[in-house]
Amino acid sequence: MLDLRFKNIMFILLGAAIFAFGLVHFNMQNELAEGGFTGITLILYFLFHIDPSYSNLALNIPLFFVGWKLLGKKSFYYTVIGTVSLSVFLWIFQRYQMEIHLEDDLFLVALFAGVFIGIGLGIIFRYGGTTGGVDIIARLAHKYIGWSMGKTMFMFDAVVILASLITYLEYREAMYTLVAVFVAAKVIDFMQEGAYSARGAMIISDHHEEIAGVIHEKMDRGVTVLKGHGSFTKQDREVLYCVVGKNEIVRLKNIITGVDPHAFVSVTEVHDVLGEGFTLDADKNPLQD
Repeated sequence: MLDLRFKNIMFILLGAAIFAFGLVHFNMQNELAEGGFTGITLILYFLFHIDPSYSNLALNIPLFFVGWKLLGKKSFYYTVIGTVSLSVFLWIFQRYQMEIHLEDDLFLVALFAGVFIGIGLGIIFRYGGTTGGVDIIARLAHKYIGWSMGKTMFMFDAVVILASLITYLEYREAMYTLVAVFVAAKVIDFMQEGAYSARGAMIISDHHEEIAGVIHEKMDRGVTVLKGHGSFTKQDREVLYCVVGKNEIVRLKNIITGVDPHAFVSVTEVHDVLGEGFTLDADKNPLQD
């Protein structure tokens, strides 16, 4: 557990650094807005020249109590780490900036801003952390309502961007900000759900026992037998369900057709897999990445 916690902390720090780099070098250098609490810190920065590294902490301290009550002790610690590290990296990158001259191509700026912020937040979320603010609300919505984090954040972002437009943002920059926010939301969802993609196969065959045996023997993958009932034939059938890595799906199809060329096979995309063969070894111990 100590190794896992250390790994999580390191990746949360990495995500915060990527997020802060994108915010400083693309949003702040080109006067683009941002959503959520980060967008509020940019409003305070462009209107009153308040350093976002300080306002980020000031705005998030009240939400720490919400995180403590609703997210649990471990998530709370990771949230504190993510929020504080984001402020630290914002402070560093503002004082040691790279000059990236893209002011003549705001579309490219918006794309890079969305990619950097999306990757940074996606890494932080994937390893159990948040950067406070709307990130906490997004995690709560994902946990209790089932909304994707990207969708929840996009809704909050729209409100903050509207406030930015009223206060300091020009219409042109507002449109490019929406592009950046949309890209970030998609990247976050990809990091959360699509960073690892497996395939689930439903197999209906008169030779289901033989197919399951060959999958066990040649692929070392588990197979679950489900009870099915044909609506048309009115007959009970055994249905095999097997999850494999996406690089193994061709091999699985070849095994099935090799045993029964007439088997009915349905393949679906699986975004996340937990358990033996994927996150646990045969002794039920966590696999090390």
